[in-house]
Amino acid sequence: MFSGLSPLVIEDVVDEGERILVLAWTPQGTADCPVCEAPSVRVHGYHLRTVADTPVDGRRVVVRVKVRRLVCPTRGCCHTFREQVPGVLERYQRRTARLTSQVKAVVKELAGRAGSRLLSTWAVCVSRHTALRALLRIPLPRPRVPRVIGVDDFALRRRHRYATVVIDAETHDRIDVLPDRKAETLEAWLHDHPGVEIVCRDGSASYAGAIRRGAPDAVQVSDRWHLWHGLARAAEKAVAAHSTCWAKAGPKRQELTRERTTLERWHAIHDLIDNGVGLLDCARRLNLALNTVKRYARAPEPDRLRRPPQYRVCLVDPYRDHLRRRRTEEPGVPVKHLFEEIRALGYSGSLNLLHKYLNQGRLEGDRIMPSPRRLTSWIMTRPENLPDKHRAHLDELLAACPEMMALARLVRAFAQLMAERRGSDLGSWMADVRSAQLPELVPFLNGLDQDREAVLAGLTLPYRNGPTEGVNTKTKLIARQMYGRAGFPLLRHRILLG
Repeated sequence: MFSGLSPLVIEDVVDEGERILVLAWTPQGTADCPVCEAPSVRVHGYHLRTVADTPVDGRRVVVRVKVRRLVCPTRGCCHTFREQVPGVLERYQRRTARLTSQVKAVVKELAGRAGSRLLSTWAVCVSRHTALRALLRIPLPRPRVPRVIGVDDFALRRRHRYATVVIDAETHDRIDVLPDRKAETLEAWLHDHPGVEIVCRDGSASYAGAIRRGAPDAVQVSDRWHLWHGLARAAEKAVAAHSTCWAKAGPKRQELTRERTTLERWHAIHDLIDNGVGLLDCARRLNLALNTVKRYARAPEPDRLRRPPQYRVCLVDPYRDHLRRRRTEEPGVPVKHLFEEIRALGYSGSLNLLHKYLNQGRLEGDRIMPSPRRLTSWIMTRPENLPDKHRAHLDELLAACPEMMALARLVRAFAQLMAERRGSDLGSWMADVRSAQLPELVPFLNGLDQDREAVLAGLTLPYRNGPTEGVNTKTKLIARQMYGRAGFPLLRHRILLG
């Protein structure tokens, strides 16, 4: 029960009900001076120390130890000193070493308030401030410089303050946490820690510049997930641009006002461009945003900018066939009669919803068309992972638009290129994209050209930035545990402790 107190001489154990009192003294023998380390046996006096030990049977254990005050034999050194018992009693501590190790193990995971509440259930009384002090006294692992590192930023306060985490990309150990995400900070860290050979990062241009200056010989690896995500965003724009083509089987009713406005804007912008007016000047003359002018200027024809109406699944959809048949048999049937009929079949919606459904022209469509985002997700998914009905629907939509067929082919080719790590084929894939004449993919290609070396390394080497993203996910959990009220030093300490 008291094996951790074996270096002491236990005199008595007193049961006081809610706590157990252990009376002990230190063994007689020599003790080393903490300054000159000279051994001494000359006793100057005695002193009582009261420390807490690990609980027993849900009750607190208090150890009252009589320690000696010894006289240092070295002339000119400290006059007297109190003896310590290594492994049991440490200087200035009110807990035994083994209880301190248990407290540190709890606060390492739960920090202040939560750690204090959990320790109280074990009959260990520790305030939240003491718990944080015990956490900050845990020594951090000795920093080292790995061969391959991962770098990424995370939010201290979203849209206001960010920090940078550096990890070992091979062992996933935390190496350091920088107080911001400025390029100068990372560059200085790389200067102070030479020996880095490979750096995994996302598509950040500031990090790329910092790595080039701080570790010019290091190979930069662009993360494959970010490449795939960038392709997905470009593909969604292409899908939306050709929505009037693949949505021919969708709802017939179009929003004429929006079509007229789109057509007028397209002609106005292209007339100005044909007369030599720049994009920024076009935006000023037409009172439009510059990005809007760029989007209209990239579209070779107005149909690329039109969008079919997107409808969500509603309560009337299961009765579409019945309503269509009744409208065919009796074109002038009142809507109220149709409402009574489908209500008898189990319709639970309102008459208003049925009126809106019919007025929008949704009765003529054979099926609800997917949104551009949904169709993009189908294109970006492995065909064997799609349900049969979604795969059939996707094949039908792709067959209605040659550009969508080309987009799906390019996306699947890039997926194979990533999976098989065929970075040498990137140039031919980019040439295929340019020959496909999909202007929505041009910004993605420009990004690949600007970061080509890192992209080639990301598509060739086995390293990635996924472990760094995992550390960021754990960091979010730590920040939520502390309710965002802790400062950067404490958060950094917890991140590096892992």
